[in-house]
Amino acid sequence: MKNWLKIAVIAILFVSCDDVGIEGYTPYSPTLQPLNIPQIFVANILPPVIPINNPQTVEGVSLGRKLFYDTILSGDNTQSCAACHSPENAFTDSDRFSVGIDGLLGNRNSMPLFNLAWNYNEKFFWDGRSFAIEGQALEPVKNPIEMHNTWNNAVISLQNHNEYPDLFFEAFGTRTIDSTLVTKAIAQFERTLISANSRFDKHLLGQITLTASELNGFNVFMDESKGDCFHCHGNANNPLWTDNDFHNNGLDATFLDIGLGQFTGNPADNGKFKSPSLRNLEFTAPYMHDGRFTTIDDVINHYSEGLVNSPTIDPLMKSVNSGGVQLSDSDKADLKAFLLSLSDSEFITNPDFQNPN
Repeated sequence: MKNWLKIAVIAILFVSCDDVGIEGYTPYSPTLQPLNIPQIFVANILPPVIPINNPQTVEGVSLGRKLFYDTILSGDNTQSCAACHSPENAFTDSDRFSVGIDGLLGNRNSMPLFNLAWNYNEKFFWDGRSFAIEGQALEPVKNPIEMHNTWNNAVISLQNHNEYPDLFFEAFGTRTIDSTLVTKAIAQFERTLISANSRFDKHLLGQITLTASELNGFNVFMDESKGDCFHCHGNANNPLWTDNDFHNNGLDATFLDIGLGQFTGNPADNGKFKSPSLRNLEFTAPYMHDGRFTTIDDVINHYSEGLVNSPTIDPLMKSVNSGGVQLSDSDKADLKAFLLSLSDSEFITNPDFQNPN
C-alpha cells in the first residue's frame, strides 16, 4: 500500500510540473458545454456528432472562437479563418474566390459554416477530402493560396503568445500547444454555429404562417414534376436542407475541376461536389462550388433550363435531356420565395458567434 501511495504522489508531481506557473499549480477543470440543440432538430434528425476525444467545453469553445478570429495562424499575421468565413455571410465569403495572404485566388467558393455537427458522413470541403471538422481545420493554415503558413510556425507563435498557453491549459490541461489541440478548439467553436430559426422553421413550429407564394414555392420544391429539389436538399423533416452527399448537378459537359473524383480516384466521381445546405441563401451568394451564379434566380434558371449532360451526371437530374425542369415564371418566383424563407437573420448576428478579440 505504501509503495502505491509513493507512486501516486510521484505521478501527481510529474503531471503537475509542466503546468506550474508563477502563481503555482491551477487544477485543470473544464466546464462541459453541450450543444444547444434546436427543437426542430430534436424532433426530426439524429443527435449531433461529437467526438469522444473532443467534448464540448466552455473553455474549448471560447478558445476556438478566439482562434477563429485571430490572424496569428497565418503566415504573415494578416488573415484569420473569419476572413473567408464571415458571420454576416453565414460564415462564407461574398467574393467568388477568397484571396489568400499572397493575393492568390483558388478555384472554389468558400463553403458556409453552420450545422456542421450534423454532417453524419463527416466528409468536409466541396470534394470531401477531409474527415471530421478537426481534419478540415488543418487545411487552410498550410494551404499556399490561403494562410500560407506551416503548422510548426503557427504553433511557435501561439506558444510564445502571452495568453494562449494559459488558455490551452484551461481548455485541454496543458500549456504545450500543437496543431491537434488548435483544431480541436476551432472545431468546438464551429460545432456551436447552429442555424435553426428561419421563417420556415417558425412555420413548422406553428409560430407563423408563410405567405401563399412561399407555400407554393415549397410545393414546387417537393413536386417531382416541377422543381424536384428534395432528393438532394431534403424536406420539412430534414432541417439540414442537404443530404451532405456528392452529386454532379449538370453544370458542365467536361470538368476542369473534377471534385470528389480527385479525392477518391474513381472516374465515376468526376464532377461531383457536395450538396450545400439551402439555409441562409439570402446571405451566402455567390453559389455553386465555383461561385459561378451570383443570384438565386441564376441557380433556379440553371435547374429549370440550364442543365448540361456529362458521363457522370447524377441520375436525379432526370430532366437533363430537356435542359431542366422547365419551370414557369410564377413557379420560379414562388420557389425563390420559399428558398429565402430558409434564411435565419438571427444566426448571422448571434453575439456568441462574433469576434471576441
